[in-house]
Amino acid sequence: MKKLYYLANALLLLILALMVSCKKSDTITITENKKPKKTVEYKKPESTVLYQFTKSKEWLKANEADSIKMNIIYALNRADKTNLKKLDSLIVPSDFSGDLVYYLPFPLHVNALEGVSKIIIFSYPTQTFAAYENGELVRTGPTNMGRKADQTPTGLFFTNWKAEKTTSTFNDEWELKWNFNIENKLGVGFHQYELPGYPASHSCLRLLEKDAKYLYKFADEWILKDKENVKVKGTPVIVFGSYDFDGSKPWFQLTTDPKALNISEAEIEKQIKPFIQQILENQTLSETEKNTASL
Repeated sequence: MKKLYYLANALLLLILALMVSCKKSDTITITENKKPKKTVEYKKPESTVLYQFTKSKEWLKANEADSIKMNIIYALNRADKTNLKKLDSLIVPSDFSGDLVYYLPFPLHVNALEGVSKIIIFSYPTQTFAAYENGELVRTGPTNMGRKADQTPTGLFFTNWKAEKTTSTFNDEWELKWNFNIENKLGVGFHQYELPGYPASHSCLRLLEKDAKYLYKFADEWILKDKENVKVKGTPVIVFGSYDFDGSKPWFQLTTDPKALNISEAEIEKQIKPFIQQILENQTLSETEKNTASL
């Protein structure tokens, strides 16, 4: 009887061990089948970054040949190459050793965006943009948005149609490169155009050419049901905040507080909260359409 008792216990322990082994195996399989999370590694500055005003003519004479420094200077002063030379003074960092993301205000990761495959966000107060993939910052840069008389509308938009080269609806002599429309009736879009270093457009979102070209390829066009009806909207675009047109340029604050313009993860979550359901619903439609088209 004792032998049978010990034998039964041994069998029971063997069965339990097999069950635990199976569960561990299932867990590993599920983990392996998950889509790998995209992460982007950025180089931090070697020291704490401080900012100061510097005479533009003198600084450019000594540093204009350094493309790494110039890319940071363009972004910090929200100006392109031509207009930067017109500025009397520049905002200059004490350390240029980091990647651009550390000199602009958007957070590197937003938990609330992990379920959103792609989104572009424009900040009116800081005159900057950010592109995120599943919550990870993949691109950021300067923008010059709508002037006081023609302010850029805020809220949720989706990318519609695009054109490598087109003309402005305000003036057919204005050539727009890498244009992506986000508001068809008002003719608002993001594109390459001169950046004088302040909001100067007729409601569009101006970009440096390298950034306009990146977003042109990054975002998706809408899918039309027919000539008048949209079947699936494109990539979500959120424009938020307001600009103090009567005050000094906001980035001037960096000289007294290097973190003055920082946009927190909580702020981004606050801005997307009213729109997240609509964004996810359109994302599901887009994925379904792509899967159907691939069959």
